[in-house]
Amino acid sequence: MKKLYIVGFVAIAALGLLAVGLATTRALKVAAANREASPRSAKAARSAPQDDWSDSADDDAPKVIRFASNPEPMPPFLVNDVEGRVLSTAEFRGKVVIVNFWATWCPPCREEIPEMIDLANRYKDRLQIIGISEDDDATAEEVRDFAREEKINYPIVMGSSGVSAEYGGVPALPTSFLVNTDGRVVVKHVGLFPAQVYDREIRALLGQHVDAPIETFVDDGQIFLKNAANATELPGVSFKGLKPEQKRLALKRMNSENCTCGCKLTIAQCRIIESTCATSEKLAAQVLRQVGASRPASSAAVR
Repeated sequence: MKKLYIVGFVAIAALGLLAVGLATTRALKVAAANREASPRSAKAARSAPQDDWSDSADDDAPKVIRFASNPEPMPPFLVNDVEGRVLSTAEFRGKVVIVNFWATWCPPCREEIPEMIDLANRYKDRLQIIGISEDDDATAEEVRDFAREEKINYPIVMGSSGVSAEYGGVPALPTSFLVNTDGRVVVKHVGLFPAQVYDREIRALLGQHVDAPIETFVDDGQIFLKNAANATELPGVSFKGLKPEQKRLALKRMNSENCTCGCKLTIAQCRIIESTCATSEKLAAQVLRQVGASRPASSAAVR
């Protein structure tokens, strides 16, 4: 009898730890999104992309639209949505596409849903929104019922279908990828953004008039983390004082050594996606010290 009690206690404890782990994962995803989108009250204006938008609450203030100059093709997929319909990326050519990663348990995601519904209504056949549900512990039927209750008017696909992996993983919710009419991913938004942000970007991609200048940037990890290997600078990392070959070595190490904060990313990727991470900041500084203390191969050979 004692053995049965012990086994039962261990089982209950294990289930408790599992529940805590799932809750922590959810909290981290939402917290990461909230760090990307600065804190705000329920009535406060939503945050906007760093360096792209004025701090003024006045919507008439000058703003900038930024798209990747080297956009990659939208990862192709052929999957069933939660209603059983077949979805193929081949159907979306000629439309602007928003690939929106969300979850039913994520408060910012739920707040964003009415805006996505409104965008889908306004742009109709010129815009395709696809919701990718990151509900690991909910069935497709449960997500379908939620979507029906919220009157979501765009298709929902379960993230477990492999779509999330195609986008390099999504560490924070909500996260949206914007795709141009040629089927290429031009920008990524992490966290909550005003509907005006998406509205301007959609109109710009459709060739319509926008009241903001359009600039471009090279995607070296801002959209697809795999491109972090192409970055020559990293947030919060100063390569000042290093010779060119030392800088290349430091970047190579930061792109091959993992951060130990639990993100499962390289040091470089963690710096790009979470510039406030103290762990990756410390590891990057350590790499810089070690590389800076070593002599370049060329100078070592001249003796």
